[in-house]
Amino acid sequence: MLDKAAHENFPVAPFFVPRAWRQDLMAVYGYARLVDDIGDGDLAPGGRDAELLGLDREQSDDRLAMLDAFEADLRRVFDHGGTGPRHPLLMRLRPTVRRCGLTPEPFLGLIEANRQDQRVRRYETYADLLAYCELSANPVGRLVLGITGTTSPERIRRSDAVCTALQIVEHIQDVAEDLRRDRVYLPAEDLRRFRVAVPDLARPTASASVRALVAFEAERAGRLLNEGTPLVGSVHGRLKLLLAGFVGGGRAALRAVAAAGHDVLPGPPKPTRLSMLRAVGATLRREG
Repeated sequence: MLDKAAHENFPVAPFFVPRAWRQDLMAVYGYARLVDDIGDGDLAPGGRDAELLGLDREQSDDRLAMLDAFEADLRRVFDHGGTGPRHPLLMRLRPTVRRCGLTPEPFLGLIEANRQDQRVRRYETYADLLAYCELSANPVGRLVLGITGTTSPERIRRSDAVCTALQIVEHIQDVAEDLRRDRVYLPAEDLRRFRVAVPDLARPTASASVRALVAFEAERAGRLLNEGTPLVGSVHGRLKLLLAGFVGGGRAALRAVAAAGHDVLPGPPKPTRLSMLRAVGATLRREG
């Protein structure tokens, strides 16, 4: 599961961060990936995860039951008087939670986002999408601040903007893949504005209207990234470089989308390593 970290738009726990941070960041990333894999039905076959959570192996495909069981096991992470969690990934998370003084809320938000994915397949308005990102993306940034001991109200506000932007960028890149899961994260009000119907998103290549829609969403994500970028300048040392990696990764991904002519339907446009490094460098120069 943790090998998926290498395929993100931004470095999850790069080599230059202190070892303690790296371990804690990977523990949180592993948690987030497992929750997403449960919600997406991407667990390893055989039902082992269900068994670890106290369910029958046959219940592995019951996503809501799995999320409920996973939440119950998460709560054991925070139960200082109990026997501890059952799942190995949550066992690995427990020392991070205790060492960093993390609270349950961000972890619960990620579970609730995946519950919402089972019920909600379309988002009517941009505000609805932002509310979803509050659960699905913003908790991750807040956990990074908690792990690095840099939480403050202003940093949380900036972090939320960056994380929401990165989530929207991912939605833009993955339009075709999401549709195969019968999910559309582009707001319906925007589809109507650009005269795009959902079947248009299933075509091999994008029409001019779809490209215009994607360009609109990309511009909005870029504005959010800019709003959150002062977070980079508010910290120092290796954390500054880590956060610049998040912002730069988002900017490089947006440039890759633009370079593809905003045609994301053949597959997700991905930035090159060089373009990512350039975007990180530009972010550091602006916020250094």
